Amino acid sequence: MINLFIHLRFLDLIDILLVAIIFYEIYKLVKGTVAFNIFMGIFIIFVVWLVVRSLKMELLGSILGQLFGVGVIAIIIVFQQEVRRFLLMLGSRYRSNRKFALENLFSSQFKLASEASLHAIVDACGQMSENRTGALIVLSRESELREYVETGEIIDAEISSELIKSIFFKNSPLHDGAVIISLNRIKAARCILPVSQKLEISPVLGLRHRAAIGISEQTDALVIVVSEETGHISTSSSGELIENVSREDLLKILESSHK
Repeated sequence: MINLFIHLRFLDLIDILLVAIIFYEIYKLVKGTVAFNIFMGIFIIFVVWLVVRSLKMELLGSILGQLFGVGVIAIIIVFQQEVRRFLLMLGSRYRSNRKFALENLFSSQFKLASEASLHAIVDACGQMSENRTGALIVLSRESELREYVETGEIIDAEISSELIKSIFFKNSPLHDGAVIISLNRIKAARCILPVSQKLEISPVLGLRHRAAIGISEQTDALVIVVSEETGHISTSSSGELIENVSREDLLKILESSHK
């Protein structure tokens, strides 16, 4: 006689819930990218493998099992950016919840300088928006973005509105690329950023916006874009783009992200 009753323990429910959360987070990471189709293909093969195992089809089950055993390395290579973003998300959430972190004890001495720097950035972006001067500014958070700083011209100067505007002046040799700001200083200009591969990005948006989304997908940075065509200010964080931001809203975004 077949037993139709399924006995679930409390730990089994937790197990199911954790797996559901992991799959949901993976879905959010790959949604709208080329990797989504690959993820769905792997998921379908995994479901087929479970069915084959339940039916005790030994030959096909062993073939699929070997495929998954060897394919783990291939999956890591294919989903390199997504795995990096997932680990970054976990690390960022952990660090943001550390209320008594050692660096927080010394953050107050830099608060005044940071506020002055943020106002300088907002002022520069506002004036470049009025003049329709294209700009791409990356503000680091936990990561100092050293690998991207090294792709550009090292400046290591204090943050000022005039310096930012002079960098992105159309005839300036440094205007083509991104400015990276880290540790309350302009570290480098003309930096090369990774471009997002999201398929859902509007074709109206240019390379600056794609680069802003790309760097925010792979790091915890906050990115500001000033459109050369429209003069609109946009911000990007965690792979999401907010368009047509006012000066006041930009200042609020910067202040909330650098608390």
